[in-house]
Amino acid sequence: MVLTSASVRSDWEGVYLDGRTSARQRAQIRLMRGGLEVRTESGATLWWPYGEVRQTQGSYAGEQVRLERGGDLPEALLVADADFLASLHGISPEVASRFHDPGRRRRRVALTVLAAIAVVAIAAGLYLWGIPAAAAVAAARVPVSWEERFGRSIVEHLVPAGKACAEPARQRIIDDMVKALIAPLPRTPYTFRVTVVDDPTVNALAAPGGFIVVFRGLLERTRTPEELAGVLAHEIEHVLQRHATKALVQHVSTGLLFTALTGDVSGVMAYGLESARVLGTLRYSRAAEEEADTEGMRLLLAARIDPAGMIAFFEGMEKRRGEAPGLLTYLSTHPAPDERVARLTRLARAPVPAPSRKLLDGYDWADMRRICG
Repeated sequence: MVLTSASVRSDWEGVYLDGRTSARQRAQIRLMRGGLEVRTESGATLWWPYGEVRQTQGSYAGEQVRLERGGDLPEALLVADADFLASLHGISPEVASRFHDPGRRRRRVALTVLAAIAVVAIAAGLYLWGIPAAAAVAAARVPVSWEERFGRSIVEHLVPAGKACAEPARQRIIDDMVKALIAPLPRTPYTFRVTVVDDPTVNALAAPGGFIVVFRGLLERTRTPEELAGVLAHEIEHVLQRHATKALVQHVSTGLLFTALTGDVSGVMAYGLESARVLGTLRYSRAAEEEADTEGMRLLLAARIDPAGMIAFFEGMEKRRGEAPGLLTYLSTHPAPDERVARLTRLARAPVPAPSRKLLDGYDWADMRRICG
């Protein structure tokens, strides 16, 4: 608050202490150019030149002002109204440096608030744009061998001992399906490994380094080999586009930003370890999911696998959303179903050099759904 000449007061009420006794006397204090005129209730009139007065209290909001004069047993004046100091600065600005300026505190608070807003705005900008952009650049430079180590540790966490459905004949069918999908690719640095986990959750995810985890709950909801191929094509593209690696780098970078703001180094280490262990808690951006859909559809077309399976799977998932809460685990991380199906249908109409071939002709797909026994 800035005091105008009209709001500057010269007369104030306070308490006077003589420094020799514990008696407290009400006092009338008049602010003058050269000092303070103090009239006590006992009738005494005192003159306190500003050069002999020091402020010992009243620098904080809500704190009473205490002025002292003298040596070992000083006299003191107590004034409860903090505007007393503001008026002192208005009446005698030449002695302002000797006393606290409430206006400066208000300006400092305002600047602190503005600085805090700026920090929040910068942090938000980094979180929304800076970190994702930096994560994309950093992820492109992560060696494949590092991705494989990351991916292996994630799969070990998600698939505890004894939970992997490793029936050889059915696993071989899935592995052959992956080989058919990646066959049209000119070259890939990844060795793809699909693990089916005995878990009713309706989900599938791609870990860095070529590791893909399919949950039993999702596999049981596929009706044809082409439907599973559509899911695998989507997850393969997450690996090829390094979406999981980018997500992990971004997750850890967010922890680094948190550390920069709070100084909590132990927090960022726990943050990074947790992100490496539980990839399932991460959410890809809408753009990443759409890219995996688009490139996954192209992968199906290049491999001459009927794209209708991929479309049918996502249509079926949406229709059965209300039947099983577990479906939300998978659907919640992907684009809006209607938009997604419409986009995939448009992509499926792209011209292809050869007609689609039927996968596993004559094979009873219900047998695959029993891979976990």
